[in-house]
Amino acid sequence: MTAYILRRLWQMAPTMLGVILLVFFLFNWVGGDPAYILAGKMSNAEQIANIRTQLGIDQPYYVQLWIFIKQIVTFNFGNSWSTGEAVSSIIGTRLGPSLTVLIPLTIIETLIAIALALAIAFKRGSLTDRGVMIACTVGMSVSILVYIIVGQYFFAYKLGMFPVQGWGNHFAENLFKYSALPILIALAVGVAPNLRLFRTFVLDEVNQDYVRTARAKGVTESRVKWVHVLRNASIPIITHVMSNLPALLIGAFLIERFFSIPGIGREVILAVERSDFPVIKAITVYVAAATMFFNLLTDLLYQAVDPRVQLK
Repeated sequence: MTAYILRRLWQMAPTMLGVILLVFFLFNWVGGDPAYILAGKMSNAEQIANIRTQLGIDQPYYVQLWIFIKQIVTFNFGNSWSTGEAVSSIIGTRLGPSLTVLIPLTIIETLIAIALALAIAFKRGSLTDRGVMIACTVGMSVSILVYIIVGQYFFAYKLGMFPVQGWGNHFAENLFKYSALPILIALAVGVAPNLRLFRTFVLDEVNQDYVRTARAKGVTESRVKWVHVLRNASIPIITHVMSNLPALLIGAFLIERFFSIPGIGREVILAVERSDFPVIKAITVYVAAATMFFNLLTDLLYQAVDPRVQLK
């Protein structure tokens, strides 16, 4: 196991280097000269030259690349161009609110989708199965903006069950008060596609020989469903869930923006609007690193779920 982990970490190095090079050249060649962005419209050549010197972008490209690599290794991307706050501090403070919403959302969404997928897959073609699939299709056809607006208007504004938006200073308050409605809305959006996908995974296993053998041996239908089928269907489910985790941090920007949740997704949108390159570069690199880490964790979970899986 240790040898496998070390080998995978070694294999990640070229991929990470490719990401670093891509981000560096995109922001230096395509992103434009940041000195003009920071100097503003009312600036002169001397001010622009001073800013370029302060940022180090008057150095040769190989020097700038080395500086960028050192920033990644030391977790120090300097300060935000728009607020002056340290980029590491921005990421650290914004990560907590995002995880407060995304961790319970992912757990609840996955459990609901798995339970419903197992329930309806064993009744394929029935009225219940068709009704659930129709409901999923209708739910997926509605924009998340509609869910957000309707949820805020009826449940928060009209009924007063939740705050319309905001964020507090205490974890319990944020989790049970401010995160409740965003999580419910995200569940309404996310359960349907996951349910359809997980149902397909379960159906692939239902007709396998081991299921017929288990039934012939007198194994109860409940054990067949929750032990035999679920164990084998869990491998593609784990792949789907784990591969989506890094993207969720960025993909939840609409939820965070509309509910004023100071998370990573909302920070990315603000950074793009302000052309705040240090923040964008840092988040881009670290999301790529998180993706590779979760891919490794996914493979380790495979063997934990099914010891027959051999890691190579």
